Amino acid sequence: MADSSDSVSVDMESVPLAGKEHIVKTGRGSVSVAVFGDQDKPALITYPDLALNYMSCFQGLFFCPEAFSLLLHNFCIYHISPPGHELLQLGAAVAGPDEPSLSVDDLADQIAEILDYFGLGAVMCLGVTAGAYILTLFAIKYSHRVIGLILVSPLCKAPSWTEWLCNKVMSNLLYICGMCGIVKELLLMRYFSKDVRGSVDVPESDIVQSCRRLLGERQSPNVLRFLEAINGRPDITNGLRKLQCRSLIFVGENSPFHYEALHMTSKLDRRFSALVEVQACGSMVTEEQPDAMLIPLEYFLMGYGFFRPSQLSVSPRSPLSPTSISPELFSPESMGLKLKPIKTRIQAEV
Repeated sequence: MADSSDSVSVDMESVPLAGKEHIVKTGRGSVSVAVFGDQDKPALITYPDLALNYMSCFQGLFFCPEAFSLLLHNFCIYHISPPGHELLQLGAAVAGPDEPSLSVDDLADQIAEILDYFGLGAVMCLGVTAGAYILTLFAIKYSHRVIGLILVSPLCKAPSWTEWLCNKVMSNLLYICGMCGIVKELLLMRYFSKDVRGSVDVPESDIVQSCRRLLGERQSPNVLRFLEAINGRPDITNGLRKLQCRSLIFVGENSPFHYEALHMTSKLDRRFSALVEVQACGSMVTEEQPDAMLIPLEYFLMGYGFFRPSQLSVSPRSPLSPTSISPELFSPESMGLKLKPIKTRIQAEV
């Protein structure tokens, strides 16, 4: 590990599932990394979506007891936040107008420097939407440092005109008005399905209310920098075939990036990739329906020799059951299990 002059470590005793947050200095600015678990274990790195950090993007998944036991039993978790998106307790510095803008390549290169700082070799990656794009780009550029990709509502193409225009509107509002109500609404539409966002007659869900509060804590210049990097992203479709690792993709059927995830899946090597479409869900499956991720994650990680320390073979809270999963999932391939596209089935409440 680098010497203490290169980082600041803060014990986060007031944060649930407390870990230690490090501020790692890279050649492209400082980055917050929250570390949870035994650092002698294999590493799982996470990267959140736009305007989020690990507490607002992954706490639903990690607060799911079965997923928590599966991931923390097998991995040390390194939550990477985009520059300036760290927890409020650390007092995120506001990016100044003279600070150079960051490209998606810069953000991917930062990850390599973070791995070097912690002395990590090859890692498992978990990212959501913009974070999934950054981790996929990292896997293309540094293929020897990635053993697997778990991507939630991922992006791989350049922005469509619709997305580009929406992002430009948000950029202008962030610059002029800061994290105002309209920006929050646009971001919530990006993350969540209409059902949990509520309506005139139905109140918005607790996870949406919590996310709205957390968005209010973000420094708008920092969000603007990340947004501009993502809005300027290039198409990396051609690089997908070069990936040497297995991939598991989750996408909500109501996600605005549903088509993107289908396109990405079609370009990956089908022998080593799987798509899980989650019904009645938006982009942020990790928060809206984290239980739907458990069984696919278990089978995916089995291919690496990982397992969940439980006598129960199936989570009673998972929308999946063993009969929902194709027997072909168990067919061995040269890199482990062969994964087939599956869909979760959510029972409608009576």
